[in-house]
Amino acid sequence: MTWRDLEDGNAALAAFGAARLARGPAYLATVDAEGRPRVHPVTPIVGDGALFVFMEPTSPKGRDLVERGAYALHSGVPDTRGSGGEFAVRGDATQVTDADRRAAAANAAPYDPADRYVLFELGVREARCVGYGDVALPSARAWSAA
Repeated sequence: MTWRDLEDGNAALAAFGAARLARGPAYLATVDAEGRPRVHPVTPIVGDGALFVFMEPTSPKGRDLVERGAYALHSGVPDTRGSGGEFAVRGDATQVTDADRRAAAANAAPYDPADRYVLFELGVREARCVGYGDVALPSARAWSAA
């Protein structure tokens, strides 16, 4: 499933998630070859109905995504109170080699991605949010691909 599927299934949750992820950094969890988790700070990009992440071609997180695909992504929080709420998404990643998709991701990025960067689209299996009283949350706080 794609970010657009999340938008279609729960537009308010997708909007909340996009806003939280835009505040960066977010934290991408992958699984290494031995089955151990890794966590990496990333700048996720929401655009063109997709959730993207650019990275260096030598990044261990890229190798993890190519070899196993599974990921979890969590928005950063600015303080110990969790101000603004949290957003988390899980799914499977696919490396993007199509020039048009790369251009769409680059156009939506808050920075200029280097030509050497590798691009992944993060598929969405489930998404959820939580807040601590200082932020309005969507009425449906979770979504899962059927």
